Amino acid sequence: MKVLFVAATGMEVGRFVLDFGFRVMDAEKKNVYTIPDEKNSTGNTLLITGVGMVATAYSLGKELAANQYDLAINFGIAGSFDRSIELGDVVEVVHDNLSELGAEDNDSFLPVSVLGLGESEFRATQTIANIFKGSKTSSLLKNLKQVSSITVNTVHGEPDSIAKVQKRLNPQLESMEGAAFFYVCQHAGIPCVQIRAVSNYVEKRDKDNWKIGLAVKNLNAFMVELLNGLQVLQP
Repeated sequence: MKVLFVAATGMEVGRFVLDFGFRVMDAEKKNVYTIPDEKNSTGNTLLITGVGMVATAYSLGKELAANQYDLAINFGIAGSFDRSIELGDVVEVVHDNLSELGAEDNDSFLPVSVLGLGESEFRATQTIANIFKGSKTSSLLKNLKQVSSITVNTVHGEPDSIAKVQKRLNPQLESMEGAAFFYVCQHAGIPCVQIRAVSNYVEKRDKDNWKIGLAVKNLNAFMVELLNGLQVLQP
């Protein structure tokens, strides 16, 4: 199985890249390199796209036009509207929405689908549980909580806008890349999965309440489990 791992920033990527070996395409730094080196490459590929939908769509589209993959996995941190999800929890996004794509009509919002100009809702075309179905892997990989998310250009931090988007879409998470990732993979015909670790709750902006370090730590621990599981699947 040839897998493309996709992250927005290098900050979200941990030591698992060193431990497992990766070909790294870093759009942030406009650099390409292999860890540990070209001769010992495991065949894993990591694409660091840069932050946001535009950077993700461009970098991912460019990579998929040049190389073929059996699976794409987007991973990173996210904010949570859902207080039942603990800070630091790792979850699987199976439904994502380009929540800002549309038009305002007085007090109403018209999604692009209502306008007849395209789609704004996208779903994962693969799940972690299905990938490892029947294999001897950890329960974490088989019982990962599935959630819905929105993808935004401006993260929410104002009570009125938070209330409006919750009333309209009732999302559990928000990120700045997820739906764009699903969009590109859907059009490229590649199975896709999105994994997020919760770094903060969506509320009035207060960095003192954020747990970015914990989220990244847990995310990368999960990625180690995932990579170990994928190795088990290899013939």
